[in-house]
This record gives sequence, structure tokens and C-alpha cells, in this order.
Amino acid sequence: MCLLFSMLHAMGIAGAAEPYEIVTHPGVSEKTLSRGSLRAIFGMRQYAWPDGTAVKVFVMPDDAPLHAAFSKEKLNVFPYQLRSAWDRLVFSGTGQAPETVASPEEMLARVASTPGAIGYLTKSRMDGRVNVLQVK
Repeated sequence: MCLLFSMLHAMGIAGAAEPYEIVTHPGVSEKTLSRGSLRAIFGMRQYAWPDGTAVKVFVMPDDAPLHAAFSKEKLNVFPYQLRSAWDRLVFSGTGQAPETVASPEEMLARVASTPGAIGYLTKSRMDGRVNVLQVK
């Protein structure tokens, strides 16, 4: 049992992940969001914030540990399920997939500089350039 836990921990499957937050561009007036709205935004079904500003979604690559944690914990779906939903939108011509960023640094820069942007970052990567969005 100890060997199995050690292997899983080394692979990043077990153990506590670094704390993270959902972040938005400073111009987004929303401070809290329902889980349903968060799922709609990241499912690419909600296109605008309540004030009418277009939503721009940024995500990490499908295989990034932070993306997996966010998908499972905040959206209650596996990353492959998100990708499947996005692919259906793209291939049917009815929507777009979110924009994928290569690193936490790029996530911070893109969310901070794109009006209406939303993404997620570990707390250690955050600075005053983005707002934290609470999910209720």
C-alpha cells in the first residue's frame, strides 16, 4: 500500500495540489459566480458577462495538472469531457474552444491584458494584475 501511494504521489495523482484561484481581468465587475455559470463559461455556452462584456476563456493544456484539478474540482468533469464538448462545438460550427496558454506566466499575462478574460492560476503565480472570482 505504501509503495502504491508513493508511486501515485510521484506521478502527481495523489497528494494535495497547490492551491489555485479562478481569476478574471480587472475590468470584470463580477466578484462571485455560481457553479452553473462557471460551467457554462468554461463549457463555452455563456458568451458574455452580466454587464454585456464578451467573455474570453483561457485554459492550460489538457494534460497540465492544474487544468485537471480545475476541471475535476470546480467543473465536476474530467479534462477529456471538456475537450470533447469543445470539439463538438468547433466541428459542428456552432462555437469555439477556449484559448490554450502554454504556461502560468502566459495565463497571468493574457488574463490581465484581455478585457472580459477568465482563467485559473495557482496562488503563488498571482499578483495584483488580476481579480479573484469566488464560486458559490
